Amino acid sequence: MGLIQSKFKEVIYSVLPITLLVVVLHFTLTPLETDMMLRFLIGAALIIVGLTIFLTGVDVGITPIGNMMGGSLAKSNRILIVVIVGLLLGFFISVAEPDLHILAGQVDAVSSGQIAKTSIVLVVSVGIAVMIALGLARIVYNIPLHLVFAAVYGIILIICIFVSPEFLAISFDASGATTGALTVPFILALAAGVSKLKKDSASSENDSFGLVGIASAGAIIGVAMMSVLSGAERMTGSLPESAITADSLLGPFLRMIPKLAWEVILALSPILVIFLVFNAVSLKVSRESMRKILFGFLYAFMGLVLFLLGVNAGFMEVGSVVGYRLARMESKFWVILIGFVLGMVTILAEPAVYILNQQIEDVTSGYVKRKAVMAFLAIGVASAVALSIVRIVIPGVQLWHYLLPGYVLSIALSFFVPQLFVGIAFDSGGVASGPMTATFILAYAQGVAEAVDGANVLVDGFGVIAMVAMTPLIALQVLGLIFKIKSKKEGVAEHS
Repeated sequence: MGLIQSKFKEVIYSVLPITLLVVVLHFTLTPLETDMMLRFLIGAALIIVGLTIFLTGVDVGITPIGNMMGGSLAKSNRILIVVIVGLLLGFFISVAEPDLHILAGQVDAVSSGQIAKTSIVLVVSVGIAVMIALGLARIVYNIPLHLVFAAVYGIILIICIFVSPEFLAISFDASGATTGALTVPFILALAAGVSKLKKDSASSENDSFGLVGIASAGAIIGVAMMSVLSGAERMTGSLPESAITADSLLGPFLRMIPKLAWEVILALSPILVIFLVFNAVSLKVSRESMRKILFGFLYAFMGLVLFLLGVNAGFMEVGSVVGYRLARMESKFWVILIGFVLGMVTILAEPAVYILNQQIEDVTSGYVKRKAVMAFLAIGVASAVALSIVRIVIPGVQLWHYLLPGYVLSIALSFFVPQLFVGIAFDSGGVASGPMTATFILAYAQGVAEAVDGANVLVDGFGVIAMVAMTPLIALQVLGLIFKIKSKKEGVAEHS
């Protein structure tokens, strides 16, 4: 019960601020219809309960599998096995990621099926699988992390020259959406297990970070290549009518349950099958451990169904309506300000951010304070959301105007920052772009794009997750640079 209570507390902190903000907006700037507001509150309750049960299941059943398989790979000491298992696990863990399903569902809905949900999920998962395999090989062969990121993002920048504007935003959004509640703990566990192949403990510590960042680059490459190979012509999109209206209070919830349950079964079952095969061949876990893992999968299944139900039937609808109505107001000040506030409350309420901050303070022995990291991230992410809204309301401002200088700066910094910070920074993009970014803020941006004359929801409505995921790359590497400078000064003071 202690684990469930701690997860419940985490989720409440994450969901409640946005829920309260919507209630305030309901009574001030954007009054909502009674049924819509009630569906939003039901959706918020389902998200809280579902995410609590799901995260408990991940801790009890899925993360231990990542640890065990990573440890088993370390014992095998064979690069071929590491790469093959990395490919398989990378693919299936990505297929099961809830944030990716939400993003792919939105792309499918907005493009009226021109870009199918299944295509996005499969293409992103293949990209992630390939990059996880390469990332694990990097750990074994001790290739410097900053050189890997420089090469990978150099390839991405070249590919993106040929990518259509519709796919560019989706590509970078996919990178933030895939590093979610299921993928991140599993990949970190896998990296920690494989890095035990190293005899050098400092090298092993450094290699525990960076794999999530490498994996998320695979999502960008996957969707970008999908655009190039398909030769997609310019597409337009709009919010489907069903995203704004519904026939009854509980109708949308009841209709979606069977479809979502089947999708979750398809997503989770391959991970379970791979584990059972792995267990029969090499792991041989005890009956008690097996029972706990199976219960963990049951929790993950129930929680994921409830979470996706709350998101799809009640929560995102209000996000797009609030964005739409604020953007229709004469002054665009409010829609940009609310975007800034949404970014701020999202990052301040994200439980994983607190874990990351503690980790940084521990690693730097208190040189870099948690409050400094939090302030830096909060302002950065809030600005990222506000700038995303500015891009939608001001014609001519494009996503690459932000992403190109942002990623060039990130790669440049990686050559001067301690390697540990490079890994933490690139991993933390997934920490910043959590469930609330992939749901409410994405829907908010799409509502704004629908309302602004001349904006295309398919081009302008996406890109906000990409912006939120990019911010920590710069923020945490700048902090790494500060740590490095302070350390040198301390060293000089001690010698003098």
